[in-house]
Amino acid sequence: MQAGEGKLTLVVIGVGLIGGSFALALKRAGKVGRVIGVGRSAANLERAIELGVIDEASHSAADAVRHADIVLVATPVGQMARVFADIAPQLPAHCVVTDGGSTKSDVVALMRAHLAGHLAQCVPAHPIAGSDLSGAVAAQYGLYDNRRIVVTPLPETAAAAAALVRELWQACGARVYEMSAAEHDAVFATVSHLPHLLAFAYVDMIVAKPDGERCFDFAATGFRDFTRIAGSHPEMWRDIALANRDALLAELDGYRAALDSLRDELASGDAAALTSRFERAREARHGWHQKFLRGNA
Repeated sequence: MQAGEGKLTLVVIGVGLIGGSFALALKRAGKVGRVIGVGRSAANLERAIELGVIDEASHSAADAVRHADIVLVATPVGQMARVFADIAPQLPAHCVVTDGGSTKSDVVALMRAHLAGHLAQCVPAHPIAGSDLSGAVAAQYGLYDNRRIVVTPLPETAAAAAALVRELWQACGARVYEMSAAEHDAVFATVSHLPHLLAFAYVDMIVAKPDGERCFDFAATGFRDFTRIAGSHPEMWRDIALANRDALLAELDGYRAALDSLRDELASGDAAALTSRFERAREARHGWHQKFLRGNA
């Protein structure tokens, strides 16, 4: 079923920032007629209904998907094996299954393991939009406006299923890109997953210092900007780190080598090398930021 043929029944498993904002955007676009939210917290689901994020709530993913046209699994990656296993026996043949996970190779493997008979309708995806907020209250209209969405269809994915997922994300205002799961994971280990690990490790290092509280007392805007993502969901980022372990280990090794080089320059008082390094980084960051602003104008 294509979105243009009628309003779809959407099931969102994990009603938070990603899943809730997807539902709100599709409601506003007139693409879905019924949204069923699935989650563990009764309070969160009740709040989601109050806010108009979902129309109905269920604690059973298997029951919720019986009449679904599309299912978005927006749980932490570590919960997806259980979710896929639960919904597999009840999925209608036409129902498209997608996800919002930040890693893709592991999601593909889980789909193969638990949804082997439904792979033609599986379309892994990653919306590049985030926040340090969670739960239904974090859902917002416009979260995906002009944001990038990466889809990583399987070789078995039907063209119509992939087209529907692209159409729905575009209806949310997003720009959709396609790549392989392996390429996706390598790219995002560099530009998303590693920065989160560094922010968590840096803040944790300060916590362990004898004068840690004193340091926090004097932290200002630079600290705020550098550590914002350390306020992200610990369970979700634990799962992402473990799921993308190999790519992240390579990135950490590269970063450690860069730190060792920086330490040598500092220890030797090599002002020219430090200046050159800082200038390269500043110019690269400035160039990225200008491109980012143009892309999100």
